[in-house]
Amino acid sequence: MRTTLNIPDPIIKDAKLRAVEEGKTLTDLLVEGLRIRLAKSMPTRSLPVSSARGGLLPGVDWKFLESEQRDAEEYR
Repeated sequence: MRTTLNIPDPIIKDAKLRAVEEGKTLTDLLVEGLRIRLAKSMPTRSLPVSSARGGLLPGVDWKFLESEQRDAEEYR
């Protein structure tokens, strides 16, 4: 995908020099930097685990839950 960014001249100059030093294109350097930054910004957290027992409530089944989920997604 092509996009336009406004990057300060000193930063783009340094990035172009670094790309040449590493034998990469400017695009490759920018993509690598974005990947690293995005990976770091994803917080790790543990999900709560229910200790409930007994399965679904009487009268509720998986088909019902799946149909309700599909219906809810249509209105997003």
